[in-house]
Amino acid sequence: MTIRAAGMLRRAAFRMDPERAHEAALRALQAGGPALAAASSWTSQRDATVGQHLMDLSFEGPVGLAAGYDKYGRAVRAWGRLGFGFAEIGTVTARPQPGNPRPRLFRLPADEAIVNRMGFNNDGAAVTARRIADARRGAGAGIPVGVNIGKSKVTPLERAADDHLASFRLLRGVADFVVVNVSSPNTPGLRELQDRAHLTSILGALRDEDAAMRRYDGRPPMPLLVKLAPDLPDAQVEDAVDLAGELGLAGVVLTNTTIAREGLADPLAPAATEQGGLSGPPVRARADELMRVAARRAAGALVLVGVGGIMDADDAWQRIASGASLVEVWTGLVYRGPLIARDITLGLMQRMRDEGASHISEVVGSALGA
Repeated sequence: MTIRAAGMLRRAAFRMDPERAHEAALRALQAGGPALAAASSWTSQRDATVGQHLMDLSFEGPVGLAAGYDKYGRAVRAWGRLGFGFAEIGTVTARPQPGNPRPRLFRLPADEAIVNRMGFNNDGAAVTARRIADARRGAGAGIPVGVNIGKSKVTPLERAADDHLASFRLLRGVADFVVVNVSSPNTPGLRELQDRAHLTSILGALRDEDAAMRRYDGRPPMPLLVKLAPDLPDAQVEDAVDLAGELGLAGVVLTNTTIAREGLADPLAPAATEQGGLSGPPVRARADELMRVAARRAAGALVLVGVGGIMDADDAWQRIASGASLVEVWTGLVYRGPLIARDITLGLMQRMRDEGASHISEVVGSALGA
């Protein structure tokens, strides 16, 4: 795929309803296996200077796909061929659910931002697990594939741990890591699960289940991470980081979308006033700030994944220098096109050469003392 072709696809997509454009893009990626495979030597970047071994997994590049783009796991094979170093599928719930009524996805082009209130639309853990397993056969994805899991809408908060366990049992065999999403603003009451009592119940249950299953199947420990909201106060993020360490989790993903509407070019634009989570550059500053908060608290004991407003190599560099070992994109994929992972990776490699860094690990947390 050439840069010109990518630009043409983006212009065509922006003439469509946002969700219809999104679905069309996923269908194209799902059907474009041979073409993507042929182009992968150009679109993907495999360079030792940006490769890392984290959570007992090999990441050939630091730029991943954030949860929320490939909710159904339909394009698992495509992401590595587009230059992504890993992909996070979902959010997946124990039960299939249609999500919120349409329209539920809105563009804010002046801010390169998106508002969504999708509501965890997905086929359920059983169907998604089979789909991911099928995609990983043969040549497979070629990259680590994580699954983001959340509470089914019909499940009451007090049963959240059981609901997550049901998904985990089905997805454990096909995922390389699992992210627990307790921070989406689009499922009623979900963000209450970020308090310590609920988090301890859910994350502890998953950790214990993984340990029990490993006694029978001999699999290595499943890396577990938790995804937090940018709207949390610093102290609550620090407490969640502490809890992740106490429970032996692998890491933390920062951040989800925000319910705030600060810093928009036109806060009264119709899309800006829609209910839902805001993503893209308007959340960047807070996501950077919370990454530094989490990195100082974790002190290297956890893998931190940065997401929120990352549109180019400079944004990725800032998030990595703030403490992230890996970064993810979603909104950037919409506005910058399918070559974004390749472009960011190449930009990071050039910045490393310019600043005399021989490996990406030298950049991680390098701004914390500033």
